[in-house]
Amino acid sequence: MELAKISFGGGCHWCTEAVFQTLVGVTKVEQGWVSSTKENSAFSEAVVVHFNVKDINLETLIEIHLRTHKSTKNHSMRTKYRSAIYYFSQHEKEKSQKIIKELQFDFEDKIITQILEFKRFKPSIEEFQNYYQSNPDKPFCENYINPKLQFLLQNFSNHVRKSKVRHLISTI
Repeated sequence: MELAKISFGGGCHWCTEAVFQTLVGVTKVEQGWVSSTKENSAFSEAVVVHFNVKDINLETLIEIHLRTHKSTKNHSMRTKYRSAIYYFSQHEKEKSQKIIKELQFDFEDKIITQILEFKRFKPSIEEFQNYYQSNPDKPFCENYINPKLQFLLQNFSNHVRKSKVRHLISTI
């Protein structure tokens, strides 16, 4: 098993965590805050995704990330919800840049997601980790996370662990 990791920020880390926890090949998702360097050194909500490259590739992870948060829209909360891919190596940086450039053709608006160096991680408090899997019936999960997971089922079903979204399958 060849494991790799990448970090994503974009929206609420509860949502981002739930999206990546449902994917085949993702072995672990760490939810919390990530910081980068210079003007991006403030912590922003994000996840660190550990994955098996034989089961899911970086291209698929990045495409899912771009399609499950507002990757083409700036808004007033971008400091807390920075749209970013945080890389751990120069190779990941270059590959991520290439992937975004190629995916841009599939998006009507310009992708604003930044590719930033990963510097530091602070985990969420334990109470908020694994939020969706522990609270799928809470209003936040039903209103914000379920639509993202339904999108995954409809558009990336071959990458979804059905056991993680069993309660949604009958609604599609």
